[in-house]
Amino acid sequence: MEPHVHAAPTAEQDFLPINGTDYIEFYVGNARQAAHFYRTAFGFEIVGYRGLETGSRETTSYLLRQGKIRFLLTAPLTPDSFVARHVLRHGDGVRDIALWVDDARAAFEETVRRGATPVYEPEVLEDEHGRIVRAAIATYGDTIHSFIERRHYDGLFMPGFVAWDNPYAGAAPVGLKYVDHCVGNVNLGEMEAYVRFYADVMGFKNLISFDDKTISTEYSALMSKVMANGNERIKFPINEPAPGRKKSQIEEYLEYYRGPGVQHVAMATDDILHTVTELRRRGVEFLHVPTTYYDVLQERVGRIDEPLDALAELGILVDRDPDGYLLQIFTKPVQDRPTVFYEIIQRKGARSFGAGNFKALFEAIEREQALRGNL
Repeated sequence: MEPHVHAAPTAEQDFLPINGTDYIEFYVGNARQAAHFYRTAFGFEIVGYRGLETGSRETTSYLLRQGKIRFLLTAPLTPDSFVARHVLRHGDGVRDIALWVDDARAAFEETVRRGATPVYEPEVLEDEHGRIVRAAIATYGDTIHSFIERRHYDGLFMPGFVAWDNPYAGAAPVGLKYVDHCVGNVNLGEMEAYVRFYADVMGFKNLISFDDKTISTEYSALMSKVMANGNERIKFPINEPAPGRKKSQIEEYLEYYRGPGVQHVAMATDDILHTVTELRRRGVEFLHVPTTYYDVLQERVGRIDEPLDALAELGILVDRDPDGYLLQIFTKPVQDRPTVFYEIIQRKGARSFGAGNFKALFEAIEREQALRGNL
């Protein structure tokens, strides 16, 4: 089956208008050290803090920002908290893909009415800068979606956080602009259930579908469907493993993450050559693609603006769809477990996700799996 791009719902059809990704919260073993990594390697600025000094007795959080991207890194201060149990089970990973909405109460009530499992009821957080309304529903695994309403708040982030004061400015940003999409891995046989969840509960549409003939190598395969909200600011590809001769990357993730969760976050840039050059200089490791990939690249994708030799030197992949082309590259996992990694993407009109690169990408992932003894 060829990948197919579907029309997204119009604004009039969209009962759950979403302005964008508000933040992504990671539960980690050591938030201070993780914040230093994201600042030094990825160029994020540490802008906010919540911890013992601000009255938080169970968790410490650091707020990081680059462009429109906000990462919230939260670590447990006690061994028996929910955050501690989450980290023990999953390792460092995404807990919350928070969505920026105009009316958090309405978003919560309507999605719960349509079948969502509530995580916490709407609550109002207030300080001298105004108020935020926050609520949350569950999705795959232990992942949640918070609805964040901040139209009456002009503070740093939300009540409970203070500005991070450190004379060390950190590394310069690398040009990351916004969250392009977040990919979730689910168990065999669960993909369609979560496709229906995003369609029925949140009003999303199936933007693109890939089957195991599209995403396969000699050894392994997977299936994927991309769900998107009305304005396509939120895109959630959902993967499940497909039968293969050896263990797929999805099965490896599920084994080490101990269940479904966010596999990778794609971050957009306007200059992928600069961004990847700087990330490599700072020690970020990327998957290796054989140079033979570039022998027929121009024949496959046509004319592009970027020099082929520069793309080959950096290992950047290119694909084209009817709307334009995109450039993308994938890091290796950024923690000890082979779970969460990142995609750097630059879109030059393309709305798709690089189907023409799947074979080269997945073979590169399999080489890493073989080194870990997990293929």
